[in-house]
Amino acid sequence: MVRIVRGTVAIRQKDALIVDVGGAGGGIALKVYTPDPTAARFQEGAAVLLHTYLQVREDALTLYGFESDDELSIFELLLTVSGVGPKVALSTLSTLSPDALRLALANGEPAVIARVPGIGRRTAEKIVLDLKDKVKAPASGLEALAQISAADAEVIDALVALGYSIVEAQRAIQSLPKDVTGVEARLRLALSGFGG
Repeated sequence: MVRIVRGTVAIRQKDALIVDVGGAGGGIALKVYTPDPTAARFQEGAAVLLHTYLQVREDALTLYGFESDDELSIFELLLTVSGVGPKVALSTLSTLSPDALRLALANGEPAVIARVPGIGRRTAEKIVLDLKDKVKAPASGLEALAQISAADAEVIDALVALGYSIVEAQRAIQSLPKDVTGVEARLRLALSGFGG
């Protein structure tokens, strides 16, 4: 099984990287499907190392790659849930960070998981039911959850409604200065952060 792919990004796509593993002398380039934030982070020509999962089907061999072994572990854990395939698991990691997913699972919050494109309420409930006892909430996530004010929760909901992922919204909130208060002011500042 292919567990690590190391090479240079030859082509960057929205949901995949074409990785040249043959070096400067030419050779083989592999298409590796990645979470959207990973594909966006690497420029063409950049060196990359991805932890990979190889899906073997009768009609295709498909590689899925992740920046960390932790992301790969969560991906494989999601695949143990009946009805969750690689595309849904990848969409989950494109929307939620591993820690955000662990936090939602540990707290029994299927509504957070149901925000992932391709996951409905029933599937989200099944994921929580199947995986709740298999993960532990990250300590830093619990601290962050305790620090989120009602205003920040509204700002996160507004950003998600505007099309940003939960991860992007949480990062935007964490970067805001504490002296800016009020939902509108914090939302305006978060949006300006995306624009700049």
